Amino acid sequence: MSRARQVPRRAFLHIGLPKTGTTYLQHVLWANRDRLKKDGVLLPGFGHREHLWAALDLQERPRLAKRHKKAPGAWQRLVDEVSGRPDDVLLTHEFLCGASAEQAARAVHAFGDAEVHLIVTARPAADVVSAGWQESVKNGSTVDLDAVLAGRSAGGPEFSMRTWDLAGVLERWTAELPPERVHVLVMPGPGEPRDAHWRNFAEVIGVDPGAYDAPAETLNPALGIVQIELLRQVNQHLTGYSALERGVWIRGYLAEDLLAGQEKERGRLPVQYLERFAELDRAAAALVEARGFDVRGDLARLTASEHAREGASRVPESVSPEELLDSAGRLVAAMVADVRASTGDVPPRFRGNI
Repeated sequence: MSRARQVPRRAFLHIGLPKTGTTYLQHVLWANRDRLKKDGVLLPGFGHREHLWAALDLQERPRLAKRHKKAPGAWQRLVDEVSGRPDDVLLTHEFLCGASAEQAARAVHAFGDAEVHLIVTARPAADVVSAGWQESVKNGSTVDLDAVLAGRSAGGPEFSMRTWDLAGVLERWTAELPPERVHVLVMPGPGEPRDAHWRNFAEVIGVDPGAYDAPAETLNPALGIVQIELLRQVNQHLTGYSALERGVWIRGYLAEDLLAGQEKERGRLPVQYLERFAELDRAAAALVEARGFDVRGDLARLTASEHAREGASRVPESVSPEELLDSAGRLVAAMVADVRASTGDVPPRFRGNI
């Protein structure tokens, strides 16, 4: 008789949603990978990027090889890596939530007899959509907010209502899971401890949250409404960049290194869209309660969008040409200072002019 195939005791699939504290949580997890392993939780793969590839590979995304030659097959590589291991296993990437019902079922069954748990991080729909649109611009999109709200993708399925609709994601992913294995973690609100999100996550995967270092501040800084509108226009002239290059130069350098440091005013969704997203929140909260999912955090937070109470924040169309010009001038000055600091001298091609 052949020996029975071993599987992890529990397989945790953290599928997002995008813009629900995922960067924060993933930073804690990857920075403490060795500690997790000692605590019996295996984080497979070489790093965060392989989990991104796996999320897209599961969804059979075309042109995946353009990201990296090793991106195709990433999902099965992670599954194979944990096969035969006695540890719990954790896969985490917010793009997983874009999977179809068939792809989600395939993911759940990939771990054989393991006890599969789904972790879904959540916040109000208006907040997710507004932050998701901004994230798409930071990743090179030129699509304006009105077009996104009218149903246009802002740069692939991961930047669309497919991944921003909590109820839709839960419907696709939970058909074959008992409710006690579906964990909905609501992002903490104002006045709650900054590490509450990590503590809720740690309790679900069964580790001591106090034994891990969790940053006190956000790791994915937001831009002001003027800066995001400027970046969206700049993106029109930044063509031919690979996904990796967009991450380094547009999101990393232009957005988070330079524009995020400018004085900023927060953006908000136009008021005419708020009821639409409030209805999505009510539907999601009703689904979570009706199905009896495990909730960590305050479920009432889902129906308490920041956009509904922050009347002072601005809509994109309020940005003036003068504000864009001022922000652009500051951006160019910062870039020149960077070039000057990095070269330490006059560039060779200009030395004949001095």
